[in-house]
Amino acid sequence: MPEVFIGIGSNVDRDVNIARGLAVLQAHFGSLRLSPVYLSEAVGFAGDDFLNLVAAFHTELTVAELSVALRNIERDHGRLDNAPKFSARALDLDILLYGDACGVIDGVQLPRAEVLYNAFVLKPLSDLEPQRLHPGEGRTFLALWQELSAETRQRLEPYQFSATETGSGHRPPQ
Repeated sequence: MPEVFIGIGSNVDRDVNIARGLAVLQAHFGSLRLSPVYLSEAVGFAGDDFLNLVAAFHTELTVAELSVALRNIERDHGRLDNAPKFSARALDLDILLYGDACGVIDGVQLPRAEVLYNAFVLKPLSDLEPQRLHPGEGRTFLALWQELSAETRQRLEPYQFSATETGSGHRPPQ
């Protein structure tokens, strides 16, 4: 059973939607391993800051089945099928890695290309699996992060997140 890594993001009612999304993922897939949560600027459009993290879990679903399941969870959280690619998101769920799969599988590029260039994806992934090798690059996620972090201009801040659905608010790290 492959271990999959999912990028999770929200910039609409962030704390509540991330907490609800995690609860739904856990209900569907069981135990989750979670990275730290980061606050990052919107990329590709002017909008509110995002909360981002990575979740890992094992699944028997195929890539196609997993992709459909994640789209359904997004829709249940208000995502519209015809929304622009770069726009506000109540909940954004992207397959980053599916085991060590490499290439286009069931219409999904694996690993997801943005793993290599978006700080809000690579940093949480490197926190969760620093010594894991990127299936296409053959380098660890920690090494890839160290290289990107030296050159990126993307703002990324640790965020103290409480996984409750009450949206108790942002508690900045001390």
